[in-house]
Parts: sequence; C-alpha cells; structure tokens
Amino acid sequence: MAGALLAAGGGAAAQSPALRVQTVAGGLEHPWAVAFLPGGRFLVSERPGRLRVVQADGALGPPLAGVPAVAAGGQGGLLDVVTDSDFARNRSIYFCFSEPGAGGSNGTALARARLADDGTRLEDVRVIFSQRPKVASRLHFGCRIVERRVGGKPDGTLFLTLGERFSQRDAAQKLDKHLGKIVRVGKDGAVPADNPFVGRAGALPEIWSYGHRNVQGAALAPDGTLWTHEHGPMGGDEINLPQAGKNYGWPLVSFGLNYEGTPVGAGQSAAPGLEPPLHHWTPSIAPSGMAFLTSERYGPAWRGDLFVGSLKFQYLDRIELKDGKVVAEHQLLQDVGQRIRDVRQGPDGLLYVLTDSSDGRLLRLLSNQ
Repeated sequence: MAGALLAAGGGAAAQSPALRVQTVAGGLEHPWAVAFLPGGRFLVSERPGRLRVVQADGALGPPLAGVPAVAAGGQGGLLDVVTDSDFARNRSIYFCFSEPGAGGSNGTALARARLADDGTRLEDVRVIFSQRPKVASRLHFGCRIVERRVGGKPDGTLFLTLGERFSQRDAAQKLDKHLGKIVRVGKDGAVPADNPFVGRAGALPEIWSYGHRNVQGAALAPDGTLWTHEHGPMGGDEINLPQAGKNYGWPLVSFGLNYEGTPVGAGQSAAPGLEPPLHHWTPSIAPSGMAFLTSERYGPAWRGDLFVGSLKFQYLDRIELKDGKVVAEHQLLQDVGQRIRDVRQGPDGLLYVLTDSSDGRLLRLLSNQ
C-alpha cells in the first residue's frame, strides 16, 4: 500500500481534517463498485466483466468464476455490486450488469449469487430482474443497487436504478417500459405488493419512480430515505429523493440543455406534477457513486455529510446538509488525477474510493486528526 498527504479543498480548512490517501490496491481495469467482505477484504467489479476479491493487504485476486456474460462496451459492462445485509450467514451478493440481448441489444439486469466459501467463484447465479425493452445502445445503464430498510431493518427488497439508454429518453415518461426508472423488487425478483403501480393497467409493476435520466448514485440516508443522483444533459445533474409513484421530470424539464445547446422540452426547469430536485449542478460534474458518512472517523463536523464522486472534474464532493438541504460543497482528492467512480463507507467507518481508469485504484481515506 502507498500513502500520500492531501489537504481537503473547497475553502473549509477550519473544519476539514488533512486527509492521507492510501492506495489499497491498483491494477484494476475500470473498476465500478466496491463492496465489503469479512476480514477486511473487498469485492470489486471491473466494467469489462470481472469480479475480484481484494485481500486486506491489497493483494488482487484472480477474476471470480461464474460471472455471466456481459455486453461490455461504452458505458456498459459489469457495474454495481453489493453484499446482502445477512452476508455473514448466507454469503449472498447482488450485482447489476448490461445483459446481452438479441440483435445486438442489451439492457440492465440484476442478479443474485452466492460467493463460494473459498472465495473463487459465484454459485447459484440467477438473474432476478431484466430491464424491458432491451435496446441497441452503449449508453445510460444506470445500475446502482440499494437494499431497502424500514425502521432500521432490511425489508427484503432492493432498489435498482435504470437509465433511459439515451436514444430512448422519451420512454422515461412511459410506465409500460423500464427505461428511465427506479424499480423495487424482492431479493428473489418478486414484485412487492405495495409497489405504487401494482394493478395499474399499462404499467410495469416493478416501477418505483420515473422520469429519470441516468442514475449512477444511490444510497440510504441514516433515516432510511432513498437518495439518488443522476446525470443531466449539458448541465442539470440532480440529487433526488425518489418517492413511490412520483415523476422526476426527464425529459420534460431540466436545469440543463441538450448537447447541441437547444432547450430540453419547452425549456422549463419545473412544471406542475413533476418533482423538483433537491439540488442540481450546472455545469455538470458527471456524478457517480454516493455515500453518507455516519462515523466520526474524520471528526464530528463531517458526520452526516454526503459524498459524491465527480467523473468530469476528478474530485470527491463533500456535501454539507442541514435540515435536508444542501448548504455547502467542498472538493476533495483533486490531486488524485483520475475519475472518481465510487465512494462507500466501510465497516471501519472510513471512506473508500474507486478511480475509473485502465489502471484504476481502490483508495482509503485516512484522517490526520
């Protein structure tokens, strides 16, 4: 492991600790997500289609056997991975990926598997959800997974974010398609009876919320509320708190512009019946990864803050919240020199970051307080 000293940026020196960034592991090919295993080990997905176990000392294991075929290319591949809340007993993991379809099409799929006792392969792999329809596209897969909790306890369901595949953006408003949606399914793929569109004619019952563009960050707040962020077009990246059955507006409204500089929709950023974002970034930061800090490993001032990676500007955004509103932002890790793809709080209360590169790294953030 290697370490380097970095000061926290963003003009918050009075309350920000100096950070020491420690490289846990390198040599990862476009890593996308990190999950935590017992004994200080890590499970890391690589976009080309590999899952690897990283040992506590940083040793990089070989690719796990049993990963299904993925449609790797563009933004597609093997994407998010999380461990089950009861992993110590059942060794279950969930991962999402771009699933190949007929005629060069693909779509985001969610799978469940068991990590073998020897940690070398996946067993009992089963796709529990497949986005419909599949589309011939290399863009906007979404693909973040969150295990839902109610009253502080897992309720047996999973949220999965689904992009609108870029070329099919109008489908984000159509309830007979999974494109541009957040869905909620049981751990076995069953549809929860209390999903908002169950029993509604012409609506897919897995849908939780709609009108999303490309959600690459999702996390539960300490109170159990689902928070997400999504890529806007040219400007207008958003933070949302997706609620059951609500419409988040894409592509009817946006704080951004189409890439050719024309207005989105009628050029409005809000309209009746559409949920406004909690926060938006213009210019776009291209957000990916999202985590709440619940520990005091960096001092009490950071507890409760939200952390989001920026692909475009290659920093980690520390977001201060007060009464559920964004009150300040601070740019960290500006000297890392790679795109920030994922950020998670580990069981030790420290923050871990993945950098998106052909020689990507798993980083641990240490405080010098």
